[in-house]
Amino acid sequence: MEHFWLKVFLLIALYSLLIYVFNKLTMKWLNVEKKKFFSDNHVHNNHKKIDWIIRITFLVIVIISAIINIMRIHNGLEKIWFLETYVVLFVFIIVTEAARALMERKYAENRNDYKFTIVRLMFISTLLLLTFTTNFFGLV
Repeated sequence: MEHFWLKVFLLIALYSLLIYVFNKLTMKWLNVEKKKFFSDNHVHNNHKKIDWIIRITFLVIVIISAIINIMRIHNGLEKIWFLETYVVLFVFIIVTEAARALMERKYAENRNDYKFTIVRLMFISTLLLLTFTTNFFGLV
């Protein structure tokens, strides 16, 4: 079991390093300022309202999907894969960042902000998909 946690720690450290380096290089290439992932850094008030609507909606979806899957397991049925928490959270990240990119494209002062958001979203999505489709690269 101790090797499992060491592998998880190393995987998280490696991913953090990859994302950090990718963000630094992409920010320099596109000439954009540093942004926080999942921050309250909104383009304007409408973006803030839309972001909170998305967050609350996904929170409700996570709770409902967890209840559905728990009831299915209790009744001897298999879970529904697209109601798994990690799938819902993955969709949440995509929707949140897509909304951010749309608002940045329409309203941000720097025209490259939305490009950075999209490129970062594609990179992180690819990393997550690779991780889950390969069972954490055979570590689990």
